Amino acid sequence: MNITQIRNATIVVEYAGKKFLIDPMLADKGTFPPFPNSLRQDQKNPVVSLPLSIESIIQDLDAVIVTHLHTDHWDDAAKDALPKELKVFSQNEEDAEEIGKAGFKNVEVLTNDTVFEGVHLTKTKGEHGRGEILKMAGLVCGVVFKHESEQTLYVAGDTVWYGEVSITINAYKPEIIVVNAGDNQFLEGGSLVMGKEDVYEVYKAATNAKIIAVHMEAVNHWTLSREELKSFNHEKGIDSNVLVPEDGETYTF
Repeated sequence: MNITQIRNATIVVEYAGKKFLIDPMLADKGTFPPFPNSLRQDQKNPVVSLPLSIESIIQDLDAVIVTHLHTDHWDDAAKDALPKELKVFSQNEEDAEEIGKAGFKNVEVLTNDTVFEGVHLTKTKGEHGRGEILKMAGLVCGVVFKHESEQTLYVAGDTVWYGEVSITINAYKPEIIVVNAGDNQFLEGGSLVMGKEDVYEVYKAATNAKIIAVHMEAVNHWTLSREELKSFNHEKGIDSNVLVPEDGETYTF
C-alpha cells in the first residue's frame, strides 16, 4: 500500500490496487474563516496550501471516504472537484443524505462489513473529544481496511484515545495505523483529536505497528506541532514507530 499525506486529515490510500481519497479538504489556502474561540484568529483556513494539484490528487480515484462532514474534512472545493458519479462512503444515513444533496449519485453508508471491489472496509467508532465538547463535535468514524494481499490498515479519524480505539486495535491487529494528532482545541473543552500522550497510548497498544500522525498544522486551532511530536517520540524512543509526514510525503508498506 501507498499512503500519501495531502494536508490535514486528507490522505490518499492506494490499497490492493484501488485508490481511496479520505476526508478531502481541497480549498485554497485562506478560503474560509478561522475556527472560532481558538488560537490564531488572524489565520484563515486552511492555513497552508495543498502540496499537489487537485487534478493529481483526484486522478484515477476509485472511491472517497468521508468520516464526517466538518469543513476541514469535506469542503466545497472537494464537492466541486470530485466527479459526481464517484463512489463515496459516509458514516451514516444523515451524512449520506447531505453528500447526495451536493450532487453525488453513488453514496453508500459504511458498515461493519462493507466490501468494495474486494477490499473489506469496517466502520469503527471514534469520539471527537471528551465530555461536554462531544455534544458540539458530533458523530465521527474511522475505518479498517483489509485485503489478503495487504497489511491491515486502521484509519482512526477524528478521535481521541479512548476504550473503543483500544478495542479496534485488539480486534483487528492493524500493522499500519493513521491517527489525527494535531491536538486541535478550542479555548475551552480540551482536545478534539489526539495529542502526543494519546499517540503514545496507541503505540503501547500496537507496539509492532507503524503509526502515521496526520491532521497537523493545517487549520488554525492546532496545538501540537510536528516538531513537538517528533521530539516527544524521540524522548520515548519510538521514532521508528511513529511517523510524522510532511504534506505531500508518501509511505510505502
